[in-house]
Amino acid sequence: MRARMNLRRCVWILTVVLGIGITGTTVRAAASPSSQDQAHDQDYSKNKKYQQGLREGQDDGKHNLDHSKKRHFKKDEDQKAYEAGYQQGHQGDHQK
Repeated sequence: MRARMNLRRCVWILTVVLGIGITGTTVRAAASPSSQDQAHDQDYSKNKKYQQGLREGQDDGKHNLDHSKKRHFKKDEDQKAYEAGYQQGHQGDHQK
């Protein structure tokens, strides 16, 4: 009889833990926008790496080249700023 009570308690605890885990994962996935969306919404216009990417993108756009200078930066934020500037410059949209 006592073993049956312990088994029920273990099943109940396991059910609650799994429910919390599934709910938490779903909420977290729905709440966080993708990194591409964040990079698109970020204003890098005053960032030096963005300006560098913008200039190089404009230059490549004029010469019909596609990312001729592949830059890699140590900081992830610098890389994102450069890429955003490059894409902006290469597309010819210089308003940002």
